[in-house]
Amino acid sequence: MESSIIRSAQIHFIDEPIKLIHIPIPSYGKYVQPLLQILYPLSSQGTDLSNDHGQSSDEASHSIHSPWMNRHHFLNLSITPLECSLFCSKTLASTYFAPCVSTTKPNPKDPLPPSISTEDFVAISVEGEGLDAGQRVLELTTPLALAGISIFFVTTYFSDYILVPSKARCKVVQALENRGFSFDRNNAAFHSGSRSSGHHRMTSSSSSLENLTKGLGIGGSRKSPPPMTLSELEGRTTALMKKHGITPTVHRDVQLHHCAASSPSSASSTLQIGLMQCLAHPPRFLSLTLTATEPASLLLETETAKRFEAESGSDGQGVLIGSRDVLVPVTLDLGALGEGATGIVCGVAGKLVDTDGASGIEMSYLSTTRGAAVLVDEVVVERAVERLREGESGLDIV
Repeated sequence: MESSIIRSAQIHFIDEPIKLIHIPIPSYGKYVQPLLQILYPLSSQGTDLSNDHGQSSDEASHSIHSPWMNRHHFLNLSITPLECSLFCSKTLASTYFAPCVSTTKPNPKDPLPPSISTEDFVAISVEGEGLDAGQRVLELTTPLALAGISIFFVTTYFSDYILVPSKARCKVVQALENRGFSFDRNNAAFHSGSRSSGHHRMTSSSSSLENLTKGLGIGGSRKSPPPMTLSELEGRTTALMKKHGITPTVHRDVQLHHCAASSPSSASSTLQIGLMQCLAHPPRFLSLTLTATEPASLLLETETAKRFEAESGSDGQGVLIGSRDVLVPVTLDLGALGEGATGIVCGVAGKLVDTDGASGIEMSYLSTTRGAAVLVDEVVVERAVERLREGESGLDIV
């Protein structure tokens, strides 16, 4: 049976080379300035950097007059206890981070040194209704994992984003189309209109992954062929994580919320100032996603969200809209695996989400450059831990 996400999903590539940047927390202070320069494309000298994003002259002209939050084709900045992670355009990474990384002295306190990915990545935007967040993660990542494609997955308030190696683009299209998804070929880079600030996601209990592996036949040439079933993938994921000593950590003392800017016009400057304050004094968890077509999406701790809620835009409206659901993060330190690891997102999601939608754990997912956070509702966090631990493919949890 074809699931509702396949029927409703709108999928397209955002045609801009992306680099993945890792900043260790002990060295974070040295990189605040380039972070601010990337987030806000006007430099301190007043030079507009919009056209550095690989835009045409018409797109750049539009970008100059767009709110700061819509001047990036795709950008994600995340701060977790493991790292500060930035997914941004190759041009911006080369302009602001490459010089800083090459000239900064090594910090012996850094678990891993600051780095910029050697590979280029491309972002895929997925819009659609019909499934909860966990089922979307599973439906979208399983065909890619079974095809042996390394991915990064970001759930936001409005959409899901998948980052894949640019060189694997054709393979990605084949894997998802064989599953039944369709790409928007008439508008491969951008949507025709901006997203409204109302939360469009609906939930449904019907989903099916039957016949998922039929017709894939992709898999690269490697010593070990890609797994053929979701259960085999889960087993391999667990074995890989145990081999490298990767132990999921539950942060029960952290409360997170998915939210978004209420509207570009009223929230822009207030949100900009608030984010600057957050970067100057970073919380334990923060994620910001900026695109050319949607208001800013955020993942905020409760106290940080309250700080924004206390402010209002120029029209008197609140700065943020969002869910009151409280999410608890389960972090994974994946630094030992490198960029090329496959199946982690799907393998973890498969342990939490039932393919029939009957009794699984609703979850969302945030990939970072060297790690990840699985986000589950605080009401079911203990049940989520039990599911991660259970069975032969169970994980050790802290």
